[in-house]
Amino acid sequence: MLKVAPILTICVCFLAGSLQAAKLAFDPIRPTGEKSFAFKDASGKSVSVPMADASAQRKIVGPIAKVDPRLNPAMARAATIAQDRAHAHSKSRCWHYVKEALLAAGAVNSYPKTALAKQAGDELVNNYGFKKLSMRDPYAAPVGAVLVYGGKGAGHVEIRNKTGFASDFRTLTPSKRKLIGVFAKA
Repeated sequence: MLKVAPILTICVCFLAGSLQAAKLAFDPIRPTGEKSFAFKDASGKSVSVPMADASAQRKIVGPIAKVDPRLNPAMARAATIAQDRAHAHSKSRCWHYVKEALLAAGAVNSYPKTALAKQAGDELVNNYGFKKLSMRDPYAAPVGAVLVYGGKGAGHVEIRNKTGFASDFRTLTPSKRKLIGVFAKA
């Protein structure tokens, strides 16, 4: 116990000193106008960094989606189911997860047969009574809308929910692939 106490005292003192240094290191000196921000770094040197103006800021999250009362309520249920079942990262099974959500919500009466995600729109329109909506902005899609993307390989499909998009994974931003169409059921 006698050998532990001095080591513990040294560790506590070092930690307290580090916290004090960290506090001093990141305390702002003063804002120097709207174009830059000055502060002292860990070594005590004054540093000035530019501030981003409103035009340089990226749109991180799109607008919150609205529930369209003209759409079948099963579409909103499918969005909730897809969001609940989605993982944090892709499992490369987007169309499978969207099919399961649509079936569980009652938006379709049988399991869709197509294998590729980019074929989803045609099948939903031809076999399940969905309509292609005239919008081209994924953020404008109503809650429950199915967004189908093309490109190389199988493509991608996702369902719009209130705060983002869900398939086998959930995300706040839509796919970067080419949007084939936005589909919903009235």
